[in-house]
This record gives sequence, structure tokens and C-alpha cells, in this order.
Amino acid sequence: MTDNRSVRQLLVKGWLLLYRYVSPALLAVIGVLLITGYALFTPPYIGMADNGDYFRSIYSAGLYFNLPDYDSHHFGHFVRQYGIFQYFNENGSMVISSQTLFIKAAMLLNQLLFDSAVFDIRFQGIIFTLLFAAAVYLVVESLTWKIPRKQGYIIALLAVFMFGDTGYTAYFNSFYGESIVFIMMLFVFASWLLIYRKRYNDYALLAVFVISSLLLTTSKQQNAPVGLIVAVMALSLLWIRRDRIFRVLTVGSLAVLFLSGVATYALISKEFVNINQYHAMTRGVLMQSPNPEETLKTFGINEQFAILKGNIYYERYTTVDVDSPLLEKHFYSQYGFVPILKYYVTHPDKLSSMLNVAAKDAFTIRPPAMGNYEASAGKAFGEHTGFFSAYSLIKKALSPKTYGFIIIWIALVVGLYMPSFIEAVKLRNFRLAQRMILILTMILCGLSGILVSIIGAGDADLAKHEFLFTVAFDIVTFLTLSDIISRRLMRHHDTGEQDDNGPEVKEGVRPLVETKSV
Repeated sequence: MTDNRSVRQLLVKGWLLLYRYVSPALLAVIGVLLITGYALFTPPYIGMADNGDYFRSIYSAGLYFNLPDYDSHHFGHFVRQYGIFQYFNENGSMVISSQTLFIKAAMLLNQLLFDSAVFDIRFQGIIFTLLFAAAVYLVVESLTWKIPRKQGYIIALLAVFMFGDTGYTAYFNSFYGESIVFIMMLFVFASWLLIYRKRYNDYALLAVFVISSLLLTTSKQQNAPVGLIVAVMALSLLWIRRDRIFRVLTVGSLAVLFLSGVATYALISKEFVNINQYHAMTRGVLMQSPNPEETLKTFGINEQFAILKGNIYYERYTTVDVDSPLLEKHFYSQYGFVPILKYYVTHPDKLSSMLNVAAKDAFTIRPPAMGNYEASAGKAFGEHTGFFSAYSLIKKALSPKTYGFIIIWIALVVGLYMPSFIEAVKLRNFRLAQRMILILTMILCGLSGILVSIIGAGDADLAKHEFLFTVAFDIVTFLTLSDIISRRLMRHHDTGEQDDNGPEVKEGVRPLVETKSV
């Protein structure tokens, strides 16, 4: 009896200490650091195998493959160490991406603490893990500020469960741009939501928002539309404050963000244009056509190219040389992104088929093709880790694999948040309207990932190309579940703060006098 009482007293003391000194946001950070640290930095190390794309990122950064049998590890085994060029690097930038900044930073840390000739990818993993922890802190803080601790702890544990999944964090030990997409999407979401809640300084949050949006947009060439979407939707931030300096900074920052989206698209190299263009036709338009010859005629392409249906650019033995002048003159030059988009718009049945194909991989966090272990770990070729992967496995198994579910999900989320948005519009309180605009921005960014993938590259490597959507889906779903837990979902006002556009608006209380518009 005495032992049971002692245990209860110890638990009570532990709870009181947790309640007093550990906020929900800090609890989430502790959770993701422990889980990610154990997964990525203790043997057997977890990472992502190369699918053949690494060379695009590492050569121009000053790294090379120093493993003699490196090619034999493609898709199956994660490789941890690479060589650092000790002489003039003659390799130009194949891809202009913000990813290079993180590789360079990791190389500097590696050379300071480890070796000047050998690069250990775990140094990059350290940088991403720390940034990830900071992003998780801001996300959880934005959703648990001014709510009871008990509810906040539940939200914190949910964040760890969803975002600490190794399906996401295994990317940190890789040269794929998905690491940056994942972390920067969290920063964009958190900073905007913190602005909505008027938590922290608006200017500091605007800086976090713009920088993370720029890094997100320029991380992958298919993210070019993200810069355009975020820049246009974030124009609503102009009316949350009256001071001119904030508005000038906001307009200037969003203009730079918009131009970065345009530049990211314009700077796509000719090689990658051909690869994506080839797949857009052979693995997209022609794949869904029962009469490929007739389909090619609609593009003004010789119907003999119908033999390319289903072909992949990287195949060793092809019917026609994919880089030949013949294809350049009579195939690639006859179509592009806009003609393919027009084709899908005028053939909704084909678009519907492609959307269903895309939906099958839209909820997959971890690409099935790439293994997670080093060869020295003794694991099977291509084996995936099962450590802390419950969320990614559940999501993949239970999510309906049709685009109809995506439409229902969007309608449900928008419907749940629409009343509070309408009320904010009626009150002309632009800060309170930001939550709905943020949700729509996340959804549009996710959908752009799907549409750009199927229109720009067909069904080639869809599980990886749709990563942007699966991140957006998880963020919006996490927001909705958190607002249900905190009972904020149906509230018209949940900031409880003095807004720059008018008097204080308390939770659930409509002011007697409506605020004036700016």
C-alpha cells in the first residue's frame, strides 16, 4: 500500500514539474529530438538510398562519390560518406536550388569537426534536425498558445506522432530536396499562424515567413508555382497593420517571392526540360490514351512516335535516342506544359484518369523504391525502417486512393473554417481572416504539387514528386485536429489580443461596435 502511494506521489510530482517547466511546444521539441536523434545518429543509421539523382546536387557543391561500387547501392542502400574535391571543381551547377546552401553549410561543419577530405552526410542531418526542431516548436506554439496545458500536451504528442515519423526524417540523411520542402512548409505555416494569433513580433515573423517561403520555392524546380501562390495569397497580410513600414516591407518581400517563383521556372536547364517533357507525353498523355496515334495528331506530332508510349527517359535500350536531333525537331518542339494542360482541360476523362493515378501515391510519405539502411547494417537490399513509422504506414494503408477523397477532404476543411472566416470578414478584422487564407494557401500549394507532377512528368516517380501534397495534407489535417482538441475550431475569434485594426476582440464575443476598414 505504501509503495503504491509513493508511486502515485512520484507521478504527481513529475506531472507538476512537467506542467510548470515544460510547455507543450518544448515537449514536442524534446520528443522529435529524441526520436530523430536515435533514428539518424545511432547505429544502424537511417537515411535514403540514391535513386540516381544525387549527382545533380553534389557535384556542383564540391562532393563526389568515393565508394568504388557506389552504383550497386542505387535504390537499395543508404550511403553515408562522400569525397570532398581537393582540387578545382570543374562541375557547373546542374540545378539552381536552395539545397546547395544547406550542403555547403554541412560541408563547413564537417570540415571543422570531422575531416577535410571525407564528408559524412550526418552533419547535414544535424542541421536539418535542429531546423526541424525549431519549426516544430513554432508550429505547436502557434496552436497551443493560451489553451489549457492538458490539451496542449495532447497536441504536442500528436505533432511528434505525425511529423516525427521516420518517413519524413529519413530524408535528412539524403541529398533529396524533400528535407527542405518539409521543414520550410512547417516554417511557412507556423509563422503565418503566429501572425494570425499575434504571438511574437510581426516583423520578425514576416522575416521568417518570407525567408522560409523563398527557400521552399527555390528548393525544387517543380515548386516554382509555390512562390506565385504564396505571394498572391499573402497579400492579405497588408491589411493586418496600419503602419506604412510593415506594408512596404510586405509588398517588397512578396514581390521578391513572386519573382523567385518565375525565376525558378525560367532557370530549369534544357536537360531537365527534355526529361520531364518526355515523361509528360510517354508516361502521361499517351499512357491514358487508347489510341496514341490519334492523340499525337492533336499535338501535330507524327503518329509513328506512338511506339514511345510508356517509355522512360533513363532506359538503357530505347527505340529512339532520347537526346537525338530527330526527337528534338519532331517531338519535343511540338508540345510543352501549356499544350498538355490544354489537352487535359479539353479531355476531362483523361485528366480524371491521371488524377486517380496520382491519388494512389498522394498519401505516401516514404517512396517505396529507396531503402533506408547502409549495406554494412546487414539489412536486405531496399529494406525500409519500421522505427517510429506508425503514422506513415497507417496513412498509406487507410487513405482512400482516389482524387474524390481529396475533394471531400478539401470541402470538409473549408466548410469547418468558413463560419469563422465569414465572421472575420463581416467585422472587417483582417488579422482574424488569416487562418482561412493560410489553409487555402496550404491546400493550393499541395494541389500544385499534384498538377505540376502529372502535367509536367506524367506518372514518373509520382510518390516522390507528390511530396509537397502529402506535407500540405498533414499540416492542414494537424491544424484541424488541434483546433478540435483545443475547442477553437468553431470559434469566431481565438486570439484574444488587441488588433491594430480595432479594439480587443475576446474569444467568442462579438464587439458592440464593428471595427472600421483600413
